[in-house]
This record gives sequence, structure tokens and C-alpha cells, in this order.
Amino acid sequence: MNVEPIFMIKKMLTVALMPLSIGIIFLLIALFFLYRQNIQKAKKYLSISILWIILISWAPFANLMLKPLESAYPRLENIPKNIEYILLLGGDRDKRAWEALRLYHKIPNVKIITSGYSLHDHLSDAEKTATKLMESGIPKERILMQDMAKTTFEEAQHMKKRVGDKAFILVTAAYHMPRTMKLFQKAGLNPIAAPADFNRAEESGPLSILQSKQLRNTEHAWHEYLGLLIYKIQGKI
Repeated sequence: MNVEPIFMIKKMLTVALMPLSIGIIFLLIALFFLYRQNIQKAKKYLSISILWIILISWAPFANLMLKPLESAYPRLENIPKNIEYILLLGGDRDKRAWEALRLYHKIPNVKIITSGYSLHDHLSDAEKTATKLMESGIPKERILMQDMAKTTFEEAQHMKKRVGDKAFILVTAAYHMPRTMKLFQKAGLNPIAAPADFNRAEESGPLSILQSKQLRNTEHAWHEYLGLLIYKIQGKI
């Protein structure tokens, strides 16, 4: 897919503002002062870098960041039967797809819309997810693909053209659901939230530090709060 330069710039800025990137930036500042023979400032920024990385990979901090997002919408149990579409948002074929499959088998004649563009691969995430669903036994004619949208905002615009104001089920990660619901509702859509991929707070002890899982959870939550802030400033939510 051809990607506009402005989109790539936004992506790079987002990466630069992620928690681990911030820790690395502090480390690079420390190295800068070390090469300038300013030992005191080098120690200061090195200490900040180490403490920051410990914090963002600490289970209680990650849980604190995720909890408000993941508790916003419960798992969909009261499943409506007169729904025409399930939108499976994004390219997570191993976790979110299971929720779409669960709902598919409980709603007569429903179709699943897969989404997700391709940045590096010749196959889009929508195509890969569609293949996974067909391998799980869903007929090809019951799967639609939405592979041109690059952002959640663009996903909402595509769905508006497809369904108008008709209700549909929206499947995405629990931490991503608050931002997605705000965007879709602002666009005049009527999504029914079906969150998936909950990150259970299995660890919370004071020694649960420097864990890649906790760092990943912190980055997921941070990305959502950053997205909410940006979309709020832009008037999209």
C-alpha cells in the first residue's frame, strides 16, 4: 500500500512518544553529557532513564494504566440476534478473532468484516484475518474485508458508508474500546461494544519489575491515552 508521508511522520512521532522511547531518549541525553564530560548531568539523566524503565515495566503501574480502559465496557453477554455485521477491528488474529467467532456462532446470518491495512506486507491484515476465519470454518461469502483504512478514525468513516446508522457489533481489544467507541459514535455510528483480549492483573507485587509483558501493557495503555488526547484536540471525539 502506498502510504502518505504525513501518515509516516505521525507514526514516527507516535513511536517517539511511547514510554520505552522516552526512556531511551533520557539515556541518549545521558550519553551526550557523558561525552561532553559533564558527569553530574550524565548521572542525572541516566538515573532518570533507569527509574523510568523500571516504572513502566512494573506490574502495579501497568495495571493502574490499563484498568480504567479495560473496565469501561464489559464482555458482551446479552447478544442481539438481529445484527447484520460484526466488525473485527485490527489485525489481531490470535485473540480478538476468537471473540468474533464466538459471536458469529450465536447470531443467525451475521457477516464478519475484517479490517487492517498493510504497511510492509503485500497482504493486508484484513486479508490475513479473513484467511484465518475461513480456516476456522466460516464460509468465504460470510466474510467481508475493509483493508484501506489506516487509522481507527478512517475505519469509522468506512463503516459509516457501509452501515449508516444501523447497529453492528464492534470487536476490538478491551483497552482500545473506549477510544474506538467515542470515535465511532462521534461519526454517527451505532456500535455495540464487544471487548476482547482483556489483560488480567495477574501480578501486582512490588518486585514485579522489568517484565516485557508489563512494559507491553503500559505501552498499550499509553498509546490509547495519547490517542484520546490527540483526537480530542482534533475534535474527532
